[in-house]
Amino acid sequence: MGELRRGWASDQLIKAAQDGDADSIAAVVHSAHPHVRRFARHLCASPQDAEDAAQEALIVLYRKIGTLRASAALASWMFRIVRHECLRRVRRLTDHDHDLDHDLALGVGRASSAEDEVLTRLEAERVAEAIRALPDLQRRVLIMRDVLGRPGRTVAETLGLSVPAMKSQLHRARSALRLSLLDAANTRA
Repeated sequence: MGELRRGWASDQLIKAAQDGDADSIAAVVHSAHPHVRRFARHLCASPQDAEDAAQEALIVLYRKIGTLRASAALASWMFRIVRHECLRRVRRLTDHDHDLDHDLALGVGRASSAEDEVLTRLEAERVAEAIRALPDLQRRVLIMRDVLGRPGRTVAETLGLSVPAMKSQLHRARSALRLSLLDAANTRA
């Protein structure tokens, strides 16, 4: 079945999977699984999101291994897929929360104008971009605490931090996010 290199599938095995060999595809997915889960745990805001993102990434790998250009790119390709899935889950949650807030501000049942919808979407994109620009740990703390509403102790335990360290990271993330959004607003004005 081919040798494994640092836990990832060998070039020969990946090539056979790209060519459509079912056993090779299964072996590549199996060898990628622990790495994909580790990526997801580091990138996603919650353990559940990490599991879901890892599963989705493995499904993409299974379905689209033939589109991979170079066998050496497998790890970076999988990392990008997991990152995309984690961000998609956060965006879906923040878009949903933002839509609810927007609906409440407008009054339930009232339709907003197309202009309001465009402005709302642009603002959500600015916030998402500012969150993506945060350092990894700050981003994860901010998402878990402020977006997902997890208790501070749970966030700290999940990320392997003390509660004071988690609070410090959250404060830094909020400050950086506020400055980033203020800079963006001042640039537009």
